[in-house]
Amino acid sequence: MKHNGVLKLLIIAILLISGLVLTIFYAPKFINLGLDLQGGIHVVMQAVPDEGEEITTKEMESLTSIMTERINGFGLSEPLIQKEGDDRLIIELAGITDPDKALETLGKTAKLEFLDPDGNVILSGSELTDATAGMDPNTGKGIIYLTFSKEGADKFADATQRFLGQVISIELDGKNIQSAEVKSVIPNGEATIQGDNMTFDTAAETASLLRSGALPVNVEVIEQRTVGPQLGADSLAKSYVAMIYGIVAVFLFMIVYYRLPGLLTCLSLILYGMIVFWLLIGIKATITLPGIAAFLLSLGMAVDANIIIFERIKDELRREKSLSASLRAGFQRAFKAILDANVTTLIATVVLFYFGQSMIKGFAITLSIGILASMFTAIVFTRFLLNIAVRDSILSNKYLYRS
Repeated sequence: MKHNGVLKLLIIAILLISGLVLTIFYAPKFINLGLDLQGGIHVVMQAVPDEGEEITTKEMESLTSIMTERINGFGLSEPLIQKEGDDRLIIELAGITDPDKALETLGKTAKLEFLDPDGNVILSGSELTDATAGMDPNTGKGIIYLTFSKEGADKFADATQRFLGQVISIELDGKNIQSAEVKSVIPNGEATIQGDNMTFDTAAETASLLRSGALPVNVEVIEQRTVGPQLGADSLAKSYVAMIYGIVAVFLFMIVYYRLPGLLTCLSLILYGMIVFWLLIGIKATITLPGIAAFLLSLGMAVDANIIIFERIKDELRREKSLSASLRAGFQRAFKAILDANVTTLIATVVLFYFGQSMIKGFAITLSIGILASMFTAIVFTRFLLNIAVRDSILSNKYLYRS
C-alpha cells in the first residue's frame, strides 16, 4: 500500500486554500453588484396611448430599444430592462447617484429640429444617423458631432446654401440649444452643436438622446423606488458575516461528526465555492441578496450530498466490508438519491427563471450553477480525495471513517 496519500492531500489542500485566498482578494473586483447591494433605482414605466388607440407590440419593442440605448449612455454595468405585461417596462439601474436626473433623461422625447430664420423645419432628428460627443480643442467646452442620412445631408446642404449669411436654429424638445450664422455651404451632411454652458457630460447625454430618437409613445412613471448605497453596503456586509459564520459552522460539524471524510468535504466545498464564484464572474452575472441566498442554499445541498454518501459508506462498513469496497458501494447507492434531488431542484430553477422577474431570475441562475457545481464536487472531487486517502496506510484506518 502506498504511503504518499497524506502528502498528496496536503498539496491539494495548499493549492485549494491558495486559490481561495486569491478568490477572496480578486473576485470582488470583477463582481457586478445588484440594485439591492449597490444602491440605485427601480422604476416601472407605463406606456400611455393616444385617445382612442392601443399600445402595439411594435411600439413596446421600440420603446424598450430606445430605453436600452439611453441607459447604455449612463455607462452602467448590467442594467435591467424588461417588459411587464403588454404596456409596462421595468427598469433597474444599479449605481445611479442622481435618480431624478436619470428619470428625466429616460422620459425625454428627444425631438431634434433644425429651423430656418422664419421658424420652419428644415430637417428633423429622424434624418440623423449618428451623434457623438467630444471636446472642442479651442474652447475646451462640450461639442456634439452630427451625421445625417443621405436625404438629410441633401436637405442640409440645400438649406445652408439658401440661408447663407443668415441664422439657422437648433431646437431639442422645443427648446433652443443653438443658433448660428451659416458662414459656408455644408455639403457633407455633418454638423456640430455647441453651447456656452455645454460640458462633455451634457454633450454625451444629449448625443445619447439624439441617437436613440424620440419615444414612440408617451410614458409615465407609476412606481419608483430608490435604494441608498448605505443600505446596500449594510446588507452586503451582513450577508458576508452570515455567510462566514454559516460556512465555519458547517465545516466544524462535518469534521467533528464525520472525521476524515468530513475534513475532505471541507476541501471539496472550497473548490465548490471557487467554481461558483468564477462561473458567475465568467457569465457576468449580477450578484443580489437573493443570489447570495441561492449560493448558501446550493452550499447546503452540496453538504447534504456528501452526508448521503458518507452515511452509505458507514452502512457498508457496518456490514464488515473493506474500506475500498465500502467506498465504491457507498457512492453507487448514494448517486441515485443525489441525482434525483438535484434534478428536481434544477427543474424548479427552470420554472423560476422562465416565469420569474428581475431578482428571481438571478436567484434561479445562481442556484442552478451551485447545484451543478455541488454535484461535481460531491460525486467526482470528494470521491477522488477519498480514493487517495484509502490507498494510504495511515489514512486507511476504519476508525477515521466511523462516527
